[in-house]
Amino acid sequence: MPPVRRTPLAIAAGVLAITMLLAACGSQLEPSSMTDANGQPLAEGEVPGQVVDPGGTTGGTTGGTTGGTTGGTTGGTTGGTTGGTTGAEQPPTGGETAPPVPEGQKGSCDGFKNTTGVTDDTITIGNASDVSGPVPGLFESSQDATKAFVAYFNASVPDGICGRKLVLKTYDSRTDASADQQAYTAACDEVFAMVGSMSAFDSGGAPTAQDCGLPDLRSAAVTNERNACSTCFGAQSTLTGQVQNAVADFVLKNYGEAGQHAGFLYINAGAAAQNAVKQASAWEKRGMNFDYVKGIDISEFNYAPYVQSLKDEGIEVVFWTGAYQQSVRLRQAMDQQGYEPKLYLRDPTDYTPEYVESGGDAVDGTVIFTNFVPFEEASSNPEMTNYLAYLNQVKPGADPGFFGVFSWSAARLFVELATQLGGKLSRATLIDAIKKTDNWTSEGMHAPQHVGPKQTGECWRFIQLNDGRWSPVDGQKKYLCSGLTNG
Repeated sequence: MPPVRRTPLAIAAGVLAITMLLAACGSQLEPSSMTDANGQPLAEGEVPGQVVDPGGTTGGTTGGTTGGTTGGTTGGTTGGTTGGTTGAEQPPTGGETAPPVPEGQKGSCDGFKNTTGVTDDTITIGNASDVSGPVPGLFESSQDATKAFVAYFNASVPDGICGRKLVLKTYDSRTDASADQQAYTAACDEVFAMVGSMSAFDSGGAPTAQDCGLPDLRSAAVTNERNACSTCFGAQSTLTGQVQNAVADFVLKNYGEAGQHAGFLYINAGAAAQNAVKQASAWEKRGMNFDYVKGIDISEFNYAPYVQSLKDEGIEVVFWTGAYQQSVRLRQAMDQQGYEPKLYLRDPTDYTPEYVESGGDAVDGTVIFTNFVPFEEASSNPEMTNYLAYLNQVKPGADPGFFGVFSWSAARLFVELATQLGGKLSRATLIDAIKKTDNWTSEGMHAPQHVGPKQTGECWRFIQLNDGRWSPVDGQKKYLCSGLTNG
């Protein structure tokens, strides 16, 4: 881990949890090294509020430009760690499988050459994620999800990619930039590409990947260094300084005048503070008004004074930036003082069973903005069904997790592009194909992501916790896409 770096948090809101968890453990990261989920101004006269169907109808084309409507190769049995293979011979039952890559999208295998990580029988991919460190298991879901997709692919596509099965080699980046760099140094000589990786300190391996020409198709990139890496891309796409308009538009449409009396509380730690201020600024440009914006020190456990200030200021809409544990503490303080805002709005950090279980009645009513199909709706989305089924196969009872979704997505994109390239597959051609990939949805599993252009995705939807269960706000299952604003 490089000295003095504090966790990244701007990957479309979900990375905010990392900042809080690591800050609580004493990790430090310079705010200048972070990316955040904040944005581009609308053109004058542009109409906000475009709605996109979650089925992935906004997509690119086939070949190098792969969009949300392309097929994608299915299947899998090789999960395993450090290159090992494991798994069942048949896909789990109980869900429709997403279609394999259509024949017209499969490239000819003529001229296929073995290279680093590629033999006559296998293509070895790698995954470096934070499994150990200050917060054990921080991004283990990303590694588990990649294992699950490898299992899925090998079971469903017996011929593999030009006759080669996938093999996964795993590395532990240990929530440490130095460990991330070490993993990528080893991977350069051991695997064909890195797929689905996720690290809170991903700056370490960025120059190594680029110097090696190693394709790095991640769950998400969370530092400026990783985003600047020419061979590195996130299945969840981001660009520093971009804030989604959809959140402010949702508040103004559904809560009207309450949006003029908003408050923003956040953990006063490095990038968390910067991001909260940027978000509040961007959403004010969109038409909201924030009467109360306040940071809370990591060491502060008494949230009652802040709740009292919210009451005194007449705040009706509350945003919170922090870990789910701190969100629970804030909601319990609200409950104890009989304060219930018209809207308590959170990013996907609170979309976890632990939040619901530990918060009880106090957290009921929480609204979350998210950019992927909720797990409760898996039965209506074949890709999510397959993810959950194969995840349970390779690691029974594992938490699918926010970043696991995008690691599965990264693996899906890898096999689609590799299959389309066929005999032309090389590290260089794969990188070129990724650069052309836009509006990627992984079979409608998540909102369109601008993987190649590295622009923040603008489409979000909203779910609410009622009686311990998450469900769409007003039954609305479509994404709201209304551009980006600079914070």
